[in-house]
Amino acid sequence: MERENDGRNDFDFLIGTWKVHHRALKKRLKGSTDWDEFDGDTVSRKILNGLGNMDENIIQRETGPVYAITLRLFDPESKEWSIYWSTNLTGTLDVPMIGGFKDGRGEFYSQEVFENRHIYNRFIWSKIMVNSCQWEQAFSSDGGKTWETNWIMEFERV
Repeated sequence: MERENDGRNDFDFLIGTWKVHHRALKKRLKGSTDWDEFDGDTVSRKILNGLGNMDENIIQRETGPVYAITLRLFDPESKEWSIYWSTNLTGTLDVPMIGGFKDGRGEFYSQEVFENRHIYNRFIWSKIMVNSCQWEQAFSSDGGKTWETNWIMEFERV
């Protein structure tokens, strides 16, 4: 059984402690170009003997801190990751983002409901270096023809 190159190590770059600069679109899917900027901290560790990982996040919003977790689980049969997100504002896991990495770039997708509209959601992990990386989220309300990036996180290793 091949373990090392099957995809389960794709998020190893993220293990550790990070300072994160966030930029979030103030209004999503409304043509807005106004962004909020804020900082946060993330600590990521492996779980399940390497078959997953988990982040704990503190996001310093103007309205007060938001506490969040990211849970990532690797399916050795499909060779895909499922990514789940939750915050202290909801206490529930969001719809999982499903996908994987190719040529150093991770793409993950879901179908979900945002403000009573059915949308596609996309996460992209890119610019992956030893001490930095970038995550971004985009929504599509037209079946994936066009995408609006609405949240960018720039990570710097502590």
